[in-house]
Amino acid sequence: MKKILLLCILHLTAITLYAQYPFKDTSLSVESRIDDLLKRLTIEEKANMMLYNSKAIERLGIPEYNWWNEALHGVARNGKATVFPQAIGLAATFDPELIETVANAISDEARAKYNASIKAGIRGQYSGLTFWSPNVNIFRDPRWGRGQETYGEDPFLSGTIGRAFVRGMQGYDSKYLKTAACAKHFVVHSGPEKIRHSFDATVNERDFRDTYLPAFRMLVDENVEAIMCAYNRTNTEPCCGSKYLLNDILRKEFKFKGHIVTDCWALADFINGHKIAKDEVEAATMAIKAGVNLNCGYVYRFIPDAVKQGKITGKEVDQALRTLLRTRFKLGLFDSIPSDPWADYSPAYVSNSFHKVLARVSAGKSVVLLKNNSVLPLNHKIKSLYVTGPTANDAEMLLGNYNGIPDEIVTILEGIMRKIGVETQLQYHRGCGITTFANNGVDIAATSEATIVCLGLNSEMEGEAGDAIFSDNDGDRNRISLPESQIKFLQELKKNAGKKPLIVVLTGGSAITIEEIEPLADAILMVWYPGEQGGNAVADVLFGDRNPSGRLPITFYKSVNDLPPFENYAMKGRTYRYFTGEVRYPFGFGLSYSAFSYNNLTLDKTKIKAGETTRVKVEVTNISKISGEEVVQLYIRKNNSKIVRPVKELKGFRNVMIPAGYTQTVTFELTPKLFEYYDTEKKQYTIEKGSYTLYVGKSSDEKDLTKVELEIK
Repeated sequence: MKKILLLCILHLTAITLYAQYPFKDTSLSVESRIDDLLKRLTIEEKANMMLYNSKAIERLGIPEYNWWNEALHGVARNGKATVFPQAIGLAATFDPELIETVANAISDEARAKYNASIKAGIRGQYSGLTFWSPNVNIFRDPRWGRGQETYGEDPFLSGTIGRAFVRGMQGYDSKYLKTAACAKHFVVHSGPEKIRHSFDATVNERDFRDTYLPAFRMLVDENVEAIMCAYNRTNTEPCCGSKYLLNDILRKEFKFKGHIVTDCWALADFINGHKIAKDEVEAATMAIKAGVNLNCGYVYRFIPDAVKQGKITGKEVDQALRTLLRTRFKLGLFDSIPSDPWADYSPAYVSNSFHKVLARVSAGKSVVLLKNNSVLPLNHKIKSLYVTGPTANDAEMLLGNYNGIPDEIVTILEGIMRKIGVETQLQYHRGCGITTFANNGVDIAATSEATIVCLGLNSEMEGEAGDAIFSDNDGDRNRISLPESQIKFLQELKKNAGKKPLIVVLTGGSAITIEEIEPLADAILMVWYPGEQGGNAVADVLFGDRNPSGRLPITFYKSVNDLPPFENYAMKGRTYRYFTGEVRYPFGFGLSYSAFSYNNLTLDKTKIKAGETTRVKVEVTNISKISGEEVVQLYIRKNNSKIVRPVKELKGFRNVMIPAGYTQTVTFELTPKLFEYYDTEKKQYTIEKGSYTLYVGKSSDEKDLTKVELEIK
């Protein structure tokens, strides 16, 4: 008993001593607290704190902290959590307010799970508050397996959705961060997965500045707390060792104040992949001098050796660590007594009823109706219905990658079953495999009133290198059509269905060429990887309980042969901004059960000076008998440019609900920044004077747009 009492006294004494350190004093400024802590740390302890799996410093009462956490579309890899639609699906909503609400729900769960973990004494990987999301790389080529993690092919859309995600993740407190978001992977990074550890992404300055950088710049403007540098090299320099990228652009030009983290084991690539460093000391030296604050890997263990050898100074180490410590202080991780607004968040915040509804709503708004020969929506009283296909009852498909584990998951089959009465004759057969042909159950289509066939991809076919075990190219795709087995299965179904409705539900995280299946289907829906409530959400659209409003954040090409080589990072011939050929479905496309007309497109001023602002207005009328959401899109094109500019560029969008028969006026403010491009001669962003065409409509396709002319003098 005396021994236990003595231990308790010693423990309480230690707590009291730790609390007396100035760096624990919340009444002091963050910078003063950092100054105090830096003075108390040895060089070995400093190096330890700059590793992702920072060990405890017991003499100062500093617990271990693991920086590696994921939250791409829900708290990931850490047990129970709400799983929202994959990022590409979130982008398809074209709804920043919704995405901010989703991210706020994710950060609620993150804080609740963190509190529970600390209470249980768990401080390991995936249980912290620093999340390596969102991914705002440009999805330049549909063959990239990780494109599903992005917000699509357009810089403006990616930046706008990304900013909303950051706001929801980081919260709105003036002193504390709710969680720390991280924009990745800086900067020219989108495959190939197989050679990412040694690849040199070569890109001209025009594409670099006007395509690959803007989304990151927008997130820096939103005060994103962290940026992750990529594995590859960009124009010969490794992204995690480039002073130009990390210091000149991020720090000096963009005024980025947060910390820079490496992708995991990227510094080891300096030695083994890029072969630009002879050993870990040299790799650590390059990264410190480039401005990297945090190493996901092991190389920063060699910082003390680099200091001893005179390759870097203690001052350089302190400068790098100071930025990193600032994030931990802003998260409240050094407070003796938690005083952040989320300290009392309990497990009741995790996978609660509101988050489940939000998962269903966001999945429903992500569904893109690509084709409809008036067979949708289905009648709830349908007498007989056949559901088939390899993804119809695939629960894992719903989750995509970088996901948590939901306590409820609804497959497409189950969602459909919940929509109909017990009197409806519902039949199900898997029919065929994802990649293996069979024609089992095709005859049922002949006796059913309608057939729903669920085809597409899953996380075994596309994703990160090492994860997509059935990918034909280390997570990437060599071909972007459906597997031949699925096409043959659909053909057999069509033979049996005859003139009865055949509805195709496509799953996947990227564009799919559907030239062979489009003529066979009466309706086609693209539902992405829709998350835990995906089945309910898809059924909501199929039966008309949700009017589809999703839009494509990527172009659906007719053939992979229409694209440049995958390894070519030039934007010529890629995405709606530079592709001049014929496509199957354009960027921004999506059908509705409603119909809308656009009228009276006007400008407040048709002539303005460079640097002035004007507004464009359009009247959008729901000319149908069904209320619906329309995604009104604004594009800009510079006419007769002196340089190669995009065919058109998205510069605004509004998600508006319009009741049947009503008209809504939609206004876009045209600020000078929307007209900027990078002048490679002057080395600055500027506005090109002359004639511009402004387009407003329901997709990027010319036939879906009305236009008006603007002159900038």
